[in-house]
Amino acid sequence: MKLLDIQRGFRANLPIAVSVAAYGSVLGVLAAQHHISWFVLLLMDLTIFAGSAQFVMVDMWSPPLPIGEIVTGVMVINLRYLLIGASLEPIFRGKSLGHKAAVMHFVADENWAVTMAAHRQGQASSEFLFGGGCCLLLAWCIGTITGHQLGTFIRHPEAFALDFAFVAVFTALTTGMWRGPKDLVPWVAAAVIAVSAEVFLPGKWYIVAGGLGGALVPALQQWIRNSRRSACAEGEETHVRK
Repeated sequence: MKLLDIQRGFRANLPIAVSVAAYGSVLGVLAAQHHISWFVLLLMDLTIFAGSAQFVMVDMWSPPLPIGEIVTGVMVINLRYLLIGASLEPIFRGKSLGHKAAVMHFVADENWAVTMAAHRQGQASSEFLFGGGCCLLLAWCIGTITGHQLGTFIRHPEAFALDFAFVAVFTALTTGMWRGPKDLVPWVAAAVIAVSAEVFLPGKWYIVAGGLGGALVPALQQWIRNSRRSACAEGEETHVRK
């Protein structure tokens, strides 16, 4: 791996890592309240490294453990990584399967967003993505374990606005990815679909629905533009023949 790119990715994600540690502390507090040991929590951080999925796991953590429900819930929430992985194809192009699998474990929503922003400027690589993932994983582990140790003292993390850190960081990431008016229709479509799915579908399917909807809208827009161009070209050709 290119060490310089790893370092650049690590540094690029440092500002976000502060918020990641903050809402990681909320997970730590909740884990302590559910009597999950710090060692089990750390293993969860290192092997899963998916904030929203871990929140669902901790919330469902009560003996006897509903293994089937936990696995299903985590799979549904993490289906969005199919879309994230597909969007990273240009960055992984030419890399081995082992390299892709190793780096993808360190992919989170935050370093994916930072990497895609860098990719638009021609400054991203899989090593850059990996470096950002290492930065966030370190912050996540520090945050969750710190929150776990403070769990006996902090009964209501929302009183310190720690729960808002999750919303704040994604709002900041979303704003940074705005490319202008052409993003308006896909973003609105994704929001409407996600909100509708949250109302009518159980569980966390709204995450997948919003992501798919937002991805399909630009594809549909491109198909309509291509169809119009083809129709115009055929019309011009017919006019020339006449």
